[in-house]
Amino acid sequence: MLKKNSQNKISLKTMMKTFTHFIDGQSVGQPGPRKLTSLGPTNGKPVAEIPLGDADIVEQAVISNLAAYEEWRDMAPLVRGRLLIDLGRKIRASIEQLSTLEIEQTGKLSAQTLIEIEAAAQYFEYYGGLTTLPIGEVIDNGPGYHAYTARVPFGVVGVITPWNLPMNQSARAIAPALAIGNVVTCKPSEYTSGTAIELAKMAVECGIPKGVLNVVLGTGPECGKALVSHPKVSKVCFTGSVRAGQEIGHVAAERIIPLTLELGGKSANIIFEDANLDEAITSSVSAFVTNAGQVCTAGTRLLVQRSIYDTVVTKMVEAAKLVKVGKGDGASVGAITTKDQLDRIYSYFDVADQDGAKLELGGRASHDDDWGEGRFAPITIYSDVTSDMRIAQEEIFGPVLSIIGFDSEEEAIEIANGTEYGLAAGLWTQNLSRAHRVALALEAGYTSVNHYHPSIFLPLGGFKKSGYGREKGIEALHHYGQVKSINIKL
Repeated sequence: MLKKNSQNKISLKTMMKTFTHFIDGQSVGQPGPRKLTSLGPTNGKPVAEIPLGDADIVEQAVISNLAAYEEWRDMAPLVRGRLLIDLGRKIRASIEQLSTLEIEQTGKLSAQTLIEIEAAAQYFEYYGGLTTLPIGEVIDNGPGYHAYTARVPFGVVGVITPWNLPMNQSARAIAPALAIGNVVTCKPSEYTSGTAIELAKMAVECGIPKGVLNVVLGTGPECGKALVSHPKVSKVCFTGSVRAGQEIGHVAAERIIPLTLELGGKSANIIFEDANLDEAITSSVSAFVTNAGQVCTAGTRLLVQRSIYDTVVTKMVEAAKLVKVGKGDGASVGAITTKDQLDRIYSYFDVADQDGAKLELGGRASHDDDWGEGRFAPITIYSDVTSDMRIAQEEIFGPVLSIIGFDSEEEAIEIANGTEYGLAAGLWTQNLSRAHRVALALEAGYTSVNHYHPSIFLPLGGFKKSGYGREKGIEALHHYGQVKSINIKL
């Protein structure tokens, strides 16, 4: 179960902030007439103003990247690694400041932000330790030849991140990109820009050369598109919606540049009748309510064997009732970050009613006096869901669970694989053979057995419309470099 906590652990004296682009080691461009004002998810009050960058600001950032590229690429790998490790340590030392920024802009609770920022620090420490990893191989091409491969950086990498895990997902992409010798321009979500800017500032403070990591601010259709379209950007990493990923894919296809795309999911979490139910229930609640369900890998489809279906529904509802949504003491699930996302979640309550799902908990009528003007969504559970219902097929991106029954292992696999997504999955069983068999059969890039927790050491990426390419683990390094073959006649 999620631990209860008080947001008072982090000072929240929210003041209106002004963010600027960060290019070549300095702040650039105060918000002018073309600006965006973001509103706090917990109270609806103005939190920050950002300038709306365009192709001109992207051009400045990329020129700065290119000027820094050779120095960073040619730096001794151990030295580059030490700088990344230092950045990880600085993130950890600044965790309260960064957490406060994330809370103000995302509506998360402090316990959640502290976990995410700690993971961000670990990304830089992890990849900082891998800069000397062998990234080529010697190939026997016959007598009289010395043949080998080398993996070299792309150059300028564009990183576009979403609003749900701002600091964490910036670090997840930037750390391996820098480790292999690339330079980066990052375009964070316009709603949650603060920690990306702080990250770039800290990089300079740690000794990473100016221009190696730049941050540009603005909307996806303008600033993000300009970044993907720039002729000197050689690789793009994007996390976000399928629609936006498709648009980026069109631009990248015309330019013939590689992409890493993580485009969401509708992850199945399967409970077989031989599972340890106490552990399965506890973890399955966390799997769909963590970060108010605003997680691409959230286990929002709970597949339950019919012999234990009624028991699991009852236990899930009882456990979920103990999880408090809000901003006050005792809350363990925070706000929905954007108004558009909150409206989307509430629209699915009507969809579920139309489709005939049975409401077990939450729904449109639920409300808590603690919420005030904040953007909160109730923890909601539906039973009697069939796999053809929209709430079982479409990513809601909120704390909404669909419980679906199955009879056999084969049916569970068919239902689990029966969506256009394939990012993550989980399964619960004490049968070791079944665990291996089902895990291999599930069309998902990441599958956990008898738990539902990600790891920075294991690759993460999607099948089908969940995207392609991989983040995390050693595998991510392969996606931030390109292979060249060298064949020498002796």
